[in-house]
Amino acid sequence: MKKILLVDDSATMLMSMEAILKRAGLDVAKAMNGQQALQTIPVFRPDLMITDLNMPGMDGITLIREAKKLPMMRFKPALMLTTESQQSKRLEAKAAGACGWLVKPVKPEQLLAVVKQVVPGA
Repeated sequence: MKKILLVDDSATMLMSMEAILKRAGLDVAKAMNGQQALQTIPVFRPDLMITDLNMPGMDGITLIREAKKLPMMRFKPALMLTTESQQSKRLEAKAAGACGWLVKPVKPEQLLAVVKQVVPGA
């Protein structure tokens, strides 16, 4: 079973995304911020991390940059899921290691299609 780590400071967003991914047969862990995510990664060992951009403390771009320093995340995909659509932010996220960008609100079928694209066997 493929493991997805969701990172968002919105409990509502985490719950709805978790429901979509679990219905698709995926194992899901959640973190409310970047620091919590970095503590979860070594224990959960996700196949994919999906993170919000704007969060208190550590933004999603910084989180991806820090996560990519961990050996178990170096070659794992990371997606940005945010309300932002600025090209400069997209480029910054890509430079940090993000492999994709989804704009909220994301449709369940769109989310699952992207997850299947970046995580073979999901």
